Amino acid sequence: MEDLSRTFGSQAVSAPERERKIRGVFQAVAERYDLMNDLMSFGIHRFWKRRLARLCAPEARQLVVDLAGGTGDVAALLAAADRTVVVCDPSLAMMQRGRERSAPGVIWIGGTGERIPLASESADAVTISFGIRTVTDMAATLREILRVLKPGGRFLCLEFSRPWAPVRPFYHLFSIAVIPRLGAWIARAPDAYWYLVESIRRFPDQEEMKALIELAGYVDVDYLNLSFGIACIHTGAKPR
Repeated sequence: MEDLSRTFGSQAVSAPERERKIRGVFQAVAERYDLMNDLMSFGIHRFWKRRLARLCAPEARQLVVDLAGGTGDVAALLAAADRTVVVCDPSLAMMQRGRERSAPGVIWIGGTGERIPLASESADAVTISFGIRTVTDMAATLREILRVLKPGGRFLCLEFSRPWAPVRPFYHLFSIAVIPRLGAWIARAPDAYWYLVESIRRFPDQEEMKALIELAGYVDVDYLNLSFGIACIHTGAKPR
């Protein structure tokens, strides 16, 4: 197996090379990505995403951007006839899968978290689900999201986090022993899922992520633990 810390670590390769490798991961898993999410989380990721959509609560005539929106499952929860929902993702393969069952009114554009192809102060809300840990520069991504938000606009980030202590040993065992094997069996991409497990392990915990969001310039920063801290929704707003 490839040394993923060396391959994907921020100090090991250049940002363009890391971005290329990450795109390769999602190219490899696009065909069975949603099925893998259901198997890995026993379907609980759907509850987490519905919770994110309820917290976002978009209103009529608003523009909502789902960054790293992949196959559009979160966009489908946010979409309605009276608003605009944009999926922005660097993986054309993932978005193509989403377009095949796209909700009406969803717009699909290619772009990365570090370079969102939207005007400044154009979005009422930006969501990102299980995608911020795969960007090449998290600080730059947080600043870029802040740029496209309108004053008072909201940022909502659903991501894996640090589970509560009693749950932690079982969660880590499942991550190491089960997820890559599922990746090999179902998605036929074991190295891709080793990378995804490694990216979860390296991701900041709840308080560290809150501090990073505040440092980027957001206000009213908070987080909500889900499923004993296995996942977490981070929220913040652009100052008015």
